[in-house]
Amino acid sequence: MLSAALVACGARAERRGATVLYASGADLQSINPLVAVHPLAKQVQKFLLLTTLARYDSALRPVPYLARAWQWSGDGRTLTLRLRRDVRWHDGMPTTARDAAWTLEAARDPATGYPRTNDLAAVTKVGAPDDTTLVLRFAAPPPSFPDVLTDLAILPARYLDTVPRAALRRAAWSERPVGNGPFRFVSHEPNRRWVFEANREYPAALGGPPALERFVVVVVDEPMTKLAALVGGELDVAGINAAHAEFVRRDRRLQALDYPLIFINGLVFNTRRPPFDDRRTRLAAALAIDRREIVDGYLFGFATPATGPVPPGVPGALPPPDLPLAPDSARRLLGGVPVAFELLTVGSGEAALEQMLQARLAGVGFRVTIRQLELSAFLDRVYGPRHDFDAAVMGVPGDIGLGYLAPLLALTGMPPAADPAEAQRTFADSLPVAFLYHARGLQGITRRLRNVVMDVRGELVTAARWRIAE
Repeated sequence: MLSAALVACGARAERRGATVLYASGADLQSINPLVAVHPLAKQVQKFLLLTTLARYDSALRPVPYLARAWQWSGDGRTLTLRLRRDVRWHDGMPTTARDAAWTLEAARDPATGYPRTNDLAAVTKVGAPDDTTLVLRFAAPPPSFPDVLTDLAILPARYLDTVPRAALRRAAWSERPVGNGPFRFVSHEPNRRWVFEANREYPAALGGPPALERFVVVVVDEPMTKLAALVGGELDVAGINAAHAEFVRRDRRLQALDYPLIFINGLVFNTRRPPFDDRRTRLAAALAIDRREIVDGYLFGFATPATGPVPPGVPGALPPPDLPLAPDSARRLLGGVPVAFELLTVGSGEAALEQMLQARLAGVGFRVTIRQLELSAFLDRVYGPRHDFDAAVMGVPGDIGLGYLAPLLALTGMPPAADPAEAQRTFADSLPVAFLYHARGLQGITRRLRNVVMDVRGELVTAARWRIAE
């Protein structure tokens, strides 16, 4: 049986018109970019509902967006951004530099819990001298345009500035968000769907109103249900398993699109407590894992083996450590003493990847108990203040500026690094994560949908230009 969410959306494609149904394996967790870590939620925020000060073009160069232009001071320590005057919140009020300044100040406040606070550590002052001017001052000249300004969507200050920063996750705005992007919020049914409609007032200079009438994120957590709905015409876009790529490609109504990602999968260790407070134990686990077996047998080649946190070819990537499959070395490191731990993962299915890891680790002396959790429970145990986990299998969405490295280090219990190069050296030296593979994205897409581009910037980077074939 398909979920009630799909039925409620109007199942068949011919009855949907210019409405797109996009499958998500879980609810978006939060629509607030200051607190969200869910990868799809972040894309919905910055490409549909809200706007960022800058964006990356297809050549991965930062280009103006909400900020129409910017200029650095002679000493490289002051960045002045000139904001557009024609971007309005969906309630009709203008977007101003005060909104941008408030968002950045909230992100800098540790009480907020913004995952990329470290990216703003060098900012010493944020100012908005008038409605269209935003001024950022830095302790030292940044090496490049701050990537965080392409990632953090700007929020409407007047809806949130009276909410304590520590309570922003529970703000009323999150229940009925007012945005300023190409799509307006319509409704949210928890664990079922998010509905957005085209913003007909979106400025022509930013692409104008979307060609779609509605964009609906539908929560479908079972892979086979998702696949059946895609094949049956009840979904337009759905992430598919690598094993199903050829099946989808044989359907003339569908295409299977694979594309590069900055999305790293790994076995994340909690170095705050045994058994992974010992580097030798972490190294033993890393040497026991057959990454090629995972890529070929589990992912059917839609990935590359990884021993470091940054995919090759991404600007700023350092050579990763050499971690071969070496079970004999792993056994010697453990010294014949069995090591038991609980492995957390998200899902309710067969956990094929986790079972492959469990088998390889058992072969060198680990006793692994797999525990599958629903997403919110997983996030609470891994990201919550207690960090109540031994190890977790997880995918980590990346960014072009490598801002994801410091939060990932902190998650493991390691001290945050000052810059991406230092972070990569810490991962190589201390091994707080046994990296598994660099994923490629794989989506099944109805052929009635056109202008779809997916790349390292995200799946929804061109969603405002998607259209339905006549």
